[in-house]
Amino acid sequence: MMEPRVIEGSFFNDERGSVAFVNDFKFDEIKRFYIISNSMEHSIRAWQGHKLDEKNFYCVQGSFKIHYVKIDDWISPSKDLPIGSIVLKASESRILHIPAGYANAIQTLEKNSRLISFSTLSLDFVKDDDVRYDKLTWLIDEKG
Repeated sequence: MMEPRVIEGSFFNDERGSVAFVNDFKFDEIKRFYIISNSMEHSIRAWQGHKLDEKNFYCVQGSFKIHYVKIDDWISPSKDLPIGSIVLKASESRILHIPAGYANAIQTLEKNSRLISFSTLSLDFVKDDDVRYDKLTWLIDEKG
């Protein structure tokens, strides 16, 4: 099974302005996308697991900390699974790819932050794929 990975991008700047890009990210499997803006009062959106859907996150404004755990049992996962975390910032053009088989939590680190999520599963199949766990299933430092 694949592990989460960061796909690096960059910026091009000249007198006209700036262009952010991640040329090694392929849209071949992408079926939909959405933009996430958490409120600062509820800065963590946790935990959503996906058996089939692969998630790709790109920060377009502010910063986020994305947490993930590899699920060992979809019905009753271990409470002591190791949590991986990556910070995504708008000032760094890169995408975090989380393969199927993981649950993720999205934590806002700055006010007015916005994150794009690209998904590989069409909306018709999401209901059967999406597994939600309580926010306290795996503990995250809420201060970032």
